[in-house]
Amino acid sequence: MTTIFDAPDDFATTALAGFSAIYRRYVRLVRGGVVRATKVPAGKVAVVIGGGSGHYPAFAGYVGAGLADAAVAGDVFASPSTASVARVCRQAEQGGGILLGFGNYAGDVLNFGVAAERLRAEGIDVRIVPVTDDVASAPVEASAQRRGIAGDLVVFKIAGAAAEAGLSLDAVERIARHANARTVSFGVAFGGCTLPGADGPLFTVPKGRMALGLGIHGEPGIREDDTVPASDLATLLVGKLLAERPAGANRVGALLNGLGATKYEELFVLWTQVSQRLEASGLTIVDPECGEYVTSLDMRGCSLTLVWLDAELETHWSAACDTPVLRRGLPIATEPATDMIVNEDGAPSFGPASDVSKAAAACLADLVGAIAAKLAEVEDQLGRLDSHAGDGDHGQGMRRGSQAAWQAADAALEMGAGAASLLAAAGDAWADRAGGTSGAIWGLLLRCWSKAFDDETAMADAAIVAGARLALDGVTRLGRARPGDKTLVDALVPFVETLEREFSVGTPLPDAWSAAAEAARTAAEATAALTPKLGRARPLAEKSLGHPDPGAVSLAMVAAVVAKVFATRR
Repeated sequence: MTTIFDAPDDFATTALAGFSAIYRRYVRLVRGGVVRATKVPAGKVAVVIGGGSGHYPAFAGYVGAGLADAAVAGDVFASPSTASVARVCRQAEQGGGILLGFGNYAGDVLNFGVAAERLRAEGIDVRIVPVTDDVASAPVEASAQRRGIAGDLVVFKIAGAAAEAGLSLDAVERIARHANARTVSFGVAFGGCTLPGADGPLFTVPKGRMALGLGIHGEPGIREDDTVPASDLATLLVGKLLAERPAGANRVGALLNGLGATKYEELFVLWTQVSQRLEASGLTIVDPECGEYVTSLDMRGCSLTLVWLDAELETHWSAACDTPVLRRGLPIATEPATDMIVNEDGAPSFGPASDVSKAAAACLADLVGAIAAKLAEVEDQLGRLDSHAGDGDHGQGMRRGSQAAWQAADAALEMGAGAASLLAAAGDAWADRAGGTSGAIWGLLLRCWSKAFDDETAMADAAIVAGARLALDGVTRLGRARPGDKTLVDALVPFVETLEREFSVGTPLPDAWSAAAEAARTAAEATAALTPKLGRARPLAEKSLGHPDPGAVSLAMVAAVVAKVFATRR
């Protein structure tokens, strides 16, 4: 159990503040993450990494000379928001461009990707390298779909060393991608983890059994088997990874990783067996590591990561570094940073808006408030639905995001915002507070919808319908989901198509919206028959079958709330 906390919602930010206070020699706290506390040469490539909290020492524990220049931290098991990623990157950038590294999860791909677009628009060269080391999450022919687990540290270590050596952004990106392509991991769990404030673990493993192919966000394994002695467990772990040994590979870096509640002594016992099997396979082990590097709160279990080394990769794998969690080689000479940290983005400001647009903005603020109230009411229901094949945080994320959107909408209204500005501000606040996949999608959805409005004219029914199409186009372009993937899109597409069709034949907007909301509800229920093709639930398709997608269900709920409000204002 995660037992030491005050407010569960503040667990991640409070933990990051405590970490930063203890390791002030290495890091400085910024809003949404940490940056190096030492001077960085002008023109150096900035290696910025990140993901959800709950994985310590990933990701803040990797920040320091020879490794990462900054880390972005989301809430527990939730991707950091687009705004946080962009904010931390601006603090870390030194004129040599930025390499963004993260595990290959839908929320991270979306948030880091949108942030990269924003930064490129500002003239900053940004490259993205998602880590895809988990062999259990996809077959080798679909390795680009694999998720990132403990291989994160390996890829980031090698990329960080290349950047510390003064290599160009092109070279650092190439080396990072090469390292990722030659890094593989496999893990097992003996027990699930418990989110702060939750009354039980996200999944359980029967006594005497172990879950194979676990995820690091509280996802259960892809199958279960009987627990075995260390010698047999080593055979299992090594065998899974040797199956993907490249031709001619005879030197290997190794990382035996504990997931949060496995004693170091247990890992040391396992390492004796792992090392024997690697050496018996003709491999020379180079600078192995054994300990906790990518955890999952209090999960019991371990994973093995191998990186198939060539001369270039070995140079950077063995290079010196000095971070809170990993120290190698001779100390790297550093000086304390003296630049100023800007922790806030500044208060938003809104241009002049007409009275009719302000009136429309007031209606939108009421709608956002009604949505927030409903999502707070169904938080537990959505969390339980998400726990079948996910990490159980969907309800929490939707509540947090919608509450933040409501607060931002009210604040924008007080400042005289029009309809377009208010809805965009609500979307940005939703994304920033919720984090994760759902936060990114809802932030994008509302911001895209806002582009159908302006701050001068009345909010026409036709503009509301047009905004729905803009929202759908934005979500599918950047989120890359399509109907049948078992995501929010499975409900959003029939919602938009029904709304457009009904409105085009003269159906009044409240009735058209009601029909669209019913189409979304039906489509959301039908996702129970689908298996996921994107996101964390994809490797757990069998566990997801028979349960509707939580993102589709919550979208249908939101559509129903708006339909009810429309009906009362005829």
